[in-house]
Formats: sequence, C-alpha cells, structure tokens
Amino acid sequence: MRILPTKMFDLKEYLNKQRRMIDAALDRFLESASPTRIIEAMRYAVMSGGKRLRPVLCLAGCEAVGGDPNRAMPVACALEMIHTYSLIHDDLPAMDDDNLRRGRPTCHIAFDEATAILAGDALLTLAFTVLSSRSFRADVPTGDCLEIISMISSSAGYQGMVEGQMRDMLAERSAEPLPVADLEILHSLKTGALIQASVCSGAWVGQGSPDAVASLKIYSQKIGLAFQVADDILNVEGDPAIMGKQVGTDRDRSKMTYPSLIGLAESKAVASRLISEAIAALESFDHRADPLRAIAEYIIHRKR
Repeated sequence: MRILPTKMFDLKEYLNKQRRMIDAALDRFLESASPTRIIEAMRYAVMSGGKRLRPVLCLAGCEAVGGDPNRAMPVACALEMIHTYSLIHDDLPAMDDDNLRRGRPTCHIAFDEATAILAGDALLTLAFTVLSSRSFRADVPTGDCLEIISMISSSAGYQGMVEGQMRDMLAERSAEPLPVADLEILHSLKTGALIQASVCSGAWVGQGSPDAVASLKIYSQKIGLAFQVADDILNVEGDPAIMGKQVGTDRDRSKMTYPSLIGLAESKAVASRLISEAIAALESFDHRADPLRAIAEYIIHRKR
C-alpha cells in the first residue's frame, strides 16, 4: 500500500530550510583567510546551487529514526563535496565534455582543465577530513564514524560510483545495446550507491535500529535508481532553462539510457513503480519519515 506524506507536510519549505542550513555549513568548511586559486575553484563548484539532494537525504534519514539532524550535518556536507567532485570530473572533456552545470559554465570552463581536476581531488579528500575530524568524533562515537567512512568510501569508489561511471563510458563506446538488467546495475552503482549511503549514514548517526536501517536501505536503493531513470527522461524532454544544463546530450553521445532501450512511456512506468516500492519500505515509520516520503515523490515529478 502506498503511504503518502501527511497533507500538512510542506516539502518546498522543508527543502528550502535544509538547503540554507547545508549551504551555511558548506560555506564554513570552505572558508579561508587567504583564498587560493584552488579554493576559489572548489567554492565555485560547491556553492553554485544545486538540489542538495544527497545531504538533504542524509539529514532526513537521521530524522526518520528519531535522531538529531544537526549531528549529521558534517556527513551531509561531506556527501555534497563528494557529489560535486564527481560532477566536476564528469564534465571534463575526457568524460562527458559538458560546458554548462547548474546554469553556469562548468569548472574547467570557468577556470581550466587542470584546476578543475585538482578542485575535484581536493573536494574528495576534504570530505574525509570532515568525516574524520575531532569535532565530528566529539558528537558521534569513533566506531560509528569509522562505519560511516567505510560506507561512504565504498559507495563513492570502485565498488560504487566510480565503477558505475566506468560502465557508463564502456557502454557508450559499445556498438551493442546494453541489456536492461545491466543498465539497472550501472545506474544503481553510478547514482544509486551514493544516494543509498546518504540515507543510511544519516540513519547511522541517528542511532537507528538494524531493522530501521534495513528498511531505509531498501527505500534508498529504490529512489537511487528512480532518480537516474528520471534523469534519463529529463535529458529527453526537460527544459534547459529550468535544468541549468543542456538536454539531448545522451542521444548525441549514444549513451545507454532507459528511454533509448525501452522508450519514454515505459521508463516513466518504471520510475513510478520504483517510487511506490520506496514509499512502501517506509510503512513502519511514523511522521518523522514524511520528508523521505515526499522526496520520493519529488524525484519523479521534478523539472531539473
């Protein structure tokens, strides 16, 4: 049975509030008394807006299990740093060669290719500086910090996002269509792994029970795949003015996507089914999981 968030829940207000807090925290982590070129490039990429979906999911995951989301803020910021690093590198000429990101020139266009590579590297390593910091360990037991670091590093590395990106590039170069089952694995790695880590790391900070974390893992796996399916759809029929980036690029690069393999209508049906399954996984949670329920719906109805 599909359980929707309470009618009184205002997702727009919730997202705006969370984004303001996340932006303020990111700004503090990237403060510098004497900004260098590399810090300027890091700030350019991180502070250029964006949905902040992964950090918001981290805070919501903590909240869903009854935890204090403020304690999860360092994890949320680290996740956004890792996500931004992946975008910087994904936009590079050797990868997707994009000129526009979040409505602005990509990092390698605004600066240069070498600076963009180093900015991505710096954001990735800064994320783990934040996760291992003394101030974070003061709020979260050291053993839990290590579990969170292990979870996030596995999801971001060759067992997760990086492997997904590699499969994406190989599929693009292949003359043969990718089986849908293989595309699902690709998307689950490239996009879904870090989304899963976002929700589950927040629940870990919030001291969620094993059963609660297991349910949130199912939820996050479903929305992670649905998010990428929705991205595939937006690349076909989205509005570039709203999205802040070009559309039609997947077709131009002969990328393997859900619409290219099964068509738009069936892709939308797949995304809708995944969201229904995600919300069903939250059946045992009370109103504190309303943000997660609403975010699931938002994922397939978003315009960017």
